[in-house]
Amino acid sequence: MKVIVLGGGVIGVTSAWYLSRLGHEVELIDRQAQCGMETSFANAGQVSPGYSTPWAAPGLPRKALGWMLGKHSPLVIRARLDPAMWRWMMQLVANCNEDAYARNKSRMLRLAEYSRDCLGDLRVETAITYDDRQRGLVQLFRKQSQLDHAGEDMRILAESGISHELLDVAGVVAAEPALGRVAHLLKGGLRLPGDESGDAHLFTQRLAALAQAKGVRLRNSATVYGLRSEDRRITGVDTSFGLITGDAYLAALGSFTPRLLAPLGIRLPVYPVKGYSLTIPLTDPDRAPVSTVNDETYKVAITRLGERIRVGGTAELTGYDTRLRAERRETLELSFGELFGGGDLSRATFWTGLRPNTPDGTPVVGNSGRYSNLWLNTGHGTLGWTMACGSGRLIADLIAGKRPNIEYEDLSIARYA
Repeated sequence: MKVIVLGGGVIGVTSAWYLSRLGHEVELIDRQAQCGMETSFANAGQVSPGYSTPWAAPGLPRKALGWMLGKHSPLVIRARLDPAMWRWMMQLVANCNEDAYARNKSRMLRLAEYSRDCLGDLRVETAITYDDRQRGLVQLFRKQSQLDHAGEDMRILAESGISHELLDVAGVVAAEPALGRVAHLLKGGLRLPGDESGDAHLFTQRLAALAQAKGVRLRNSATVYGLRSEDRRITGVDTSFGLITGDAYLAALGSFTPRLLAPLGIRLPVYPVKGYSLTIPLTDPDRAPVSTVNDETYKVAITRLGERIRVGGTAELTGYDTRLRAERRETLELSFGELFGGGDLSRATFWTGLRPNTPDGTPVVGNSGRYSNLWLNTGHGTLGWTMACGSGRLIADLIAGKRPNIEYEDLSIARYA
């Protein structure tokens, strides 16, 4: 079977890899000159199953109002005359209750844990490297209220069988020695020893090269104009290279997937949430993180990637606007400077990307529901790198008609019907 994969980020490339492993002819189409050049380019670097948490949580609307008043708010909403934005926000608020939070988090944990296992198998199979570390993650609490509220997440982690430990300040410093110099700012942390880190961009490019060597055709610098359909089947993709046809089609275009699907009558509840990062040259390993530290106060992740430090976070609802905003950089620099140092901020690279978020936090992986040969793998939000291998293998199995290794029915678009 010939499968056309639309999108060359980490989700599209992992999907193409697993489809090829099952013996399919695969052609991947992407608008960039190389794979992994958009949202996968400079994300926070975390492979964090244990930190897989939906934004839609009890109390979020109240917290969001408080955040909006602060200079270094982790969330900024720039109101627009965009029905899709307001519809998505209303669906998000509808998921801000205890039952929905527990349901959505358990779905995310299931896929993320499977994905980490698939990534481990892939490392063994291919010997791929990507500045990866398997050293765990520390969710850092600076306030007692943050420490007090960790109980619900720990309950869900325990129910999902995910290893975790609540740390006092001494335990935090033992896990991340560079934090010893600011121990007076800390109240404790939650350590997730099974989490990992790595450069998603480097991984995506190297896996794309491995896939190409196994026969996957990479068609880069290609503009996708739309999909053709007939009798509830997709018949081709109109591109700048002309009409490209196959037997099955997989949409993995991140935040741009809804735009592709809308003319087909499919309303996909995925909306871009803009994030920022700094990539800082390492100057002093003793003042840098061992792996990843998530600063709960500013919602910022600080990750060691080889001889670099990646500082990523903040969230903006601002449509498809990709302008770099200086005030967002200030927040990243503040978190990094207060906790670590060890890097040359004067030589840091400032970046922004659009995360494809669903209102319930769970990605959309499965059939389109309307067209039998159109499949979806999108909506991973901040966890595309975390869930990439698992969702890639899952969608490859579904397209091939194989029974996946995990439950999958509640991951499809059908849950929004």
